[in-house]
Amino acid sequence: MTANTNGNFYGIGVGPGADGLITVQAAEVLQNCQVILCPKANRAKNSVAKDSIAALNLPAERFQIVEYDMEEDRQEAFKTYKKLAAEIVNTIKEGKNVAYLTIGDALTYSTYGYTLTALKALDPNLSITTIPGITSFSLLAALSGYPLGQGKERLLILPCPEQASDLKQDIESHDLVILMKIGRRLPMVLELLHEMDIARHCVLGSRLGLPTQFIETAENLEAGEKGYLSTMLIRKTAPVSPWLHLNQEAATCRTETASNEDPQLEAIKR
Repeated sequence: MTANTNGNFYGIGVGPGADGLITVQAAEVLQNCQVILCPKANRAKNSVAKDSIAALNLPAERFQIVEYDMEEDRQEAFKTYKKLAAEIVNTIKEGKNVAYLTIGDALTYSTYGYTLTALKALDPNLSITTIPGITSFSLLAALSGYPLGQGKERLLILPCPEQASDLKQDIESHDLVILMKIGRRLPMVLELLHEMDIARHCVLGSRLGLPTQFIETAENLEAGEKGYLSTMLIRKTAPVSPWLHLNQEAATCRTETASNEDPQLEAIKR
């Protein structure tokens, strides 16, 4: 009987972007991967996921950028993931270990989920391991001392709706809402929170884990500020525990303008 000489596939959440927030398991696995796939929006200058593991000092020749057109329709996107899956399978059958990086957690609003589905459809017998990562909302909660659920509170993780009425309904039916993919809808969100008189109970973090991160309460945010690569924690009432113990060094860097906005964030703003 011929021994199985195929490599392994790993989906790896590298965390929000800060050095030290990648798991020990992920760091160890990456040392043994000959190919490391790094997703990047087609209009971005660089891959945030790749930059997030710079401290590991892995050989440059291992990295391959996987570029996505964030404007393509769903059917075209499926074709893109199917093509990528075929390339991954071929590489694995050469005996190489392949890693697919994603910022935050591997399976929380990530392109990895689509890649995983395409791989399983192509070859259900592949050796696949998914390694979780620290999410942006976990980091935001830690930096602001904001409890993500106390007792039997109802929590909802939500990509930002287009309509304020839909968001209001979600807020009213839950104790805590984790709002993601805010982007250009931030002014609408802030207006609603002020109308509901709950802005003082809400906090937004932008570019968490990156050098330009900032954190601020919704009450003190201006409508013109960008919501790209941002997460907001929304409560109707204050948590039982005191919060907003902001790390002042972390809650700075709010001087960038739209003119030097990172194009990587285009994927987040829709």
